Amino acid sequence: MIEPDINTAPRSSRTIRILSYNVHSCVGTDRRLDPGRVADVIASLKPDIIGLQELDVRRRRSGGIDQAEVIANRLKMNFHFHPALSVEEELYGDALLTALPVRLVRAGGLKSYGEPRGAIWSEVEMGAVKVNVFNTHLGLLRRDRLRQAQELTGPDWIGHRDCANKPLIVMGDFNSIPSSAAYRNLLKPLQDSKQQTGRRPDPTFPSRFPLLRLDHIFTANGPRILSAEAVRNAATRIASDHLPLLAIVEVPA
Repeated sequence: MIEPDINTAPRSSRTIRILSYNVHSCVGTDRRLDPGRVADVIASLKPDIIGLQELDVRRRRSGGIDQAEVIANRLKMNFHFHPALSVEEELYGDALLTALPVRLVRAGGLKSYGEPRGAIWSEVEMGAVKVNVFNTHLGLLRRDRLRQAQELTGPDWIGHRDCANKPLIVMGDFNSIPSSAAYRNLLKPLQDSKQQTGRRPDPTFPSRFPLLRLDHIFTANGPRILSAEAVRNAATRIASDHLPLLAIVEVPA
């Protein structure tokens, strides 16, 4: 990918790197559990803000470690984790990571008929600008995705009065292709990379032979996607069953 020349952007703006990545409990396509490998993939992409999905915390199947903490420590970043699924001490969910000043606004569940899902809403400071950043993972069932997309864009989340006319970045594994009803609902308050750049990034799933574009990054109220890429190389094809999605976003002051 040829990245935009940030020197051509207005001086009143800042360019940041946004990464959305479903890490599949840090189990690669070679069936090897390796949080360090996932952290290395992320580090190579030099993101400023990261949304991770499908993290294990204290689960026996992944050695009882806190994957969110392990990855955040490797990257020297702060993080907020939300368990969409809790079974006694075993947790499974999503996280938002950044080295920028960050405040957790809300973390909670989304209504689900199938496997429980959730979302994280944080306020990230970028100089004098505060940006509302959301990370989520929608369900596998079509009716779940429709309901969750409506809830996510409703008054408790993106449609909250604290987000009105304020910069928004929304990312995650939406399990929704661009032609789906859930995706179209998200485009009512948000914009995707196709609308802003004229190009859609390549598919993100499955990582070895990607066919479906399930992972997305959206913006609204100021931030503008300059480029977006499903990063495909030898490391990303094996580290998870999804490819990481990297966007270069311009945030006006």
